[in-house]
Amino acid sequence: MVGAGNVGATAAQEIARRDYADVVLVDIKEGLPQGKALDIDQAASVLGYEPSVVGSNGYGETKGSDVVVITAGVPRTGDMSRDDLVSVNEGIVGSVTREVVEHSPDAILIIVSNPLDAMCHVAKNVSGWPRERVFGMAGILDTARFCAFISMETGASVKDVTAMVLGGHGDQMVPVVSATTVGGVPLTKLVSADKIEAMVERTRKGGGEIVKLLGTSAWYAPGAAAAQMVDSVVLDQKRVLPCTALLQSEYGIDDLYMGVPVKLGAGGIEEIFELDLTGEERTALDESAAAVREVVSVLSG
Repeated sequence: MVGAGNVGATAAQEIARRDYADVVLVDIKEGLPQGKALDIDQAASVLGYEPSVVGSNGYGETKGSDVVVITAGVPRTGDMSRDDLVSVNEGIVGSVTREVVEHSPDAILIIVSNPLDAMCHVAKNVSGWPRERVFGMAGILDTARFCAFISMETGASVKDVTAMVLGGHGDQMVPVVSATTVGGVPLTKLVSADKIEAMVERTRKGGGEIVKLLGTSAWYAPGAAAAQMVDSVVLDQKRVLPCTALLQSEYGIDDLYMGVPVKLGAGGIEEIFELDLTGEERTALDESAAAVREVVSVLSG
């Protein structure tokens, strides 16, 4: 787990609690990964898990990792343009990826750093690995937010909500209402069009809503989403989950990382699924792709 901030540390504990893998928490800040790792290890006797969590400022301890999750990067501040954020985090993610390639050449690489879609391109280009082994976490988080809002609106258990959010990880993401159900009942049968549109819009602005409340980005849901992806890979669960994958003609989109449903197993992305979208949803996905290409165009590589 590269990056011992809130998201990285939350994901590290979630994975440790699964009881199937040891975790190395890496960060450039001295004392931070060591302290958080020690705290997580001390929680083990209370929560009942065995794996060890090791904190490090280097990559020696990560050698031979099966999965590497990159959460490292700087958050966007008020005086920073989008292009500034892309440039700064391009350097960070590129540097981390080179370390991953050197120490864990057979790993699966999961990107969480923002801007997510662009950083996936950085990791793919720097590593030279196939698209099956380099992908990003966004759709699970965005879908989780959509599901939460649907549960709040309908009063139904969130366990019975099935939804999917496609596209870029930004304001142009595409919650697929046509594929959304509650206990098998289409959402459109349960909620008015106006309320559905309000939930879609809240989902698109979900990250910003939390930033306004907390003054910083979310970490519980992102950390849990990253852990779910690791579960599916390490345990070869073959879950069908919305992830940011490099599209090569799927959905009519070429050479662009976008959020789509994929099957995740031991080899990484084993299959990409194309949903039957309505005309409106297809148009929204194309607009999302255009927005992602604009961000990616800022990359130097």
